[in-house]
Amino acid sequence: MEEVNGNQNGGAAKKILKELTQPFVDLAHTSRALFGLNLSYVLEGLTYFGVVGLLAIFFNEYIKLDDIRAGNMVGVLTAGITLAMLFLGATVDWIGLRRALLISLTSMLVGRILLTMSPNIGAPGLWGGAHILAMLGIMGIVLGYGIYQPAAYAGVKQLTTPKTAAMGYAMLYALMNLGGFLPGLISPPVRKAAGITGVFWVYVALTVAGIIVVAFIMSKNAMKQALENVKAESPDVDEEEKDEMEEMSAKEKLKYYIKNFPLKDTRFLFFIFILIFVQTLFAHNWLTLPQYTSRAFEGFVSENFEFFVNLNPILIFILTPIVTALTSKKNTYNMMIIGTLIMAAPTFILALGPNFYTLLGYLFIMTIGEAMWQPRFLQWVAEIAPKNMTGIYMGIGQFPWFLTKIITSLYSGWFLMNYVPADTPPAEMNSEMMWLIYGIIAMITPVGLFLAKNWMVKGFKTKNEG
Repeated sequence: MEEVNGNQNGGAAKKILKELTQPFVDLAHTSRALFGLNLSYVLEGLTYFGVVGLLAIFFNEYIKLDDIRAGNMVGVLTAGITLAMLFLGATVDWIGLRRALLISLTSMLVGRILLTMSPNIGAPGLWGGAHILAMLGIMGIVLGYGIYQPAAYAGVKQLTTPKTAAMGYAMLYALMNLGGFLPGLISPPVRKAAGITGVFWVYVALTVAGIIVVAFIMSKNAMKQALENVKAESPDVDEEEKDEMEEMSAKEKLKYYIKNFPLKDTRFLFFIFILIFVQTLFAHNWLTLPQYTSRAFEGFVSENFEFFVNLNPILIFILTPIVTALTSKKNTYNMMIIGTLIMAAPTFILALGPNFYTLLGYLFIMTIGEAMWQPRFLQWVAEIAPKNMTGIYMGIGQFPWFLTKIITSLYSGWFLMNYVPADTPPAEMNSEMMWLIYGIIAMITPVGLFLAKNWMVKGFKTKNEG
């Protein structure tokens, strides 16, 4: 009997190990074009998170704006990107993946050059020359990223099969966050030697590297071969809709896009808008954590605040593929409830006060929750999109994220000035109340999802669930 139980346990262990490793094995055998897309996303993640993590302080020190105005400028960038996705997400559907990526990266290159040069060209202060030039730079980044993000996820849909899709989306999300962690290693020494503008010039160079990756690794031949391989491995994919779209005029395509917008689906709208409350924690990663860790702490944490601000991305890189492999067959809606709860709840840990261990506990636990729900949400939006409409669906699905960035940037500066003010000893701050309020806001999402479950599951669209 013990031998039978041992064999059963061994078989169960092998099954779990296979479920965990097989998605990685399948993804490892994908195309050069998908490798190029992933590499580009790592570089862009590094550059985007690196710039946004320093942007508020950049506007404080170089453009001479106060915390509220600096927070507004970060909000213009982050919220502007999401708004741009709404209008520019269809670009990849109309002009193709490779061309969309090259245009978007070129726009971001111009924008980052203008942003970096702004303190040396114009006068500082609100609406001074430096401020205006910096905003023009932000505009270039906004327009470019509005095309880039939907294109990247449309690329995963194009370059993966049903067998590799789930891990493809998870790896894209994880690799972007790997890029998001790297500024914590790169930025401090460069910043100490050459200032924030020196760091920004490094990111300009990395944007050039991203253009080279798309141009040469994702070459036309590589894309052609990748698409042929996907078609060969997925012979049951319906090509009729593709042919129908190719024969449409521009006016007919526009009507088709409007007809297929999911805005009439109240469940879809509730689902994406209820996420706003927990998504405020994403926005606080760059609107609040840099100032919180540099002001409310002393010593190692304060001196190396970039490392802690960017710890979430490296944890996401490690945890997301593992969590996805273990939960890919779980019900999407249940994963959303559990994941958002685990992400929101640890915010109350920070309400205990600034402490090295509470900071690490918050970052680790909230990241587990993020890894559980965020990639599944992105995959769900991409998969319910009609063929040739993935880009615009990603833009619509991200619209509440636009509202999150706008709303959070409007009040984050006020909370910092009142609870974690600059040039104030940490003992005289009240960061505990700030995080308590933020925790209550974030908890609205899992509570709302739970209360609406019976209504939602009646018409909830899912694919590939076991």
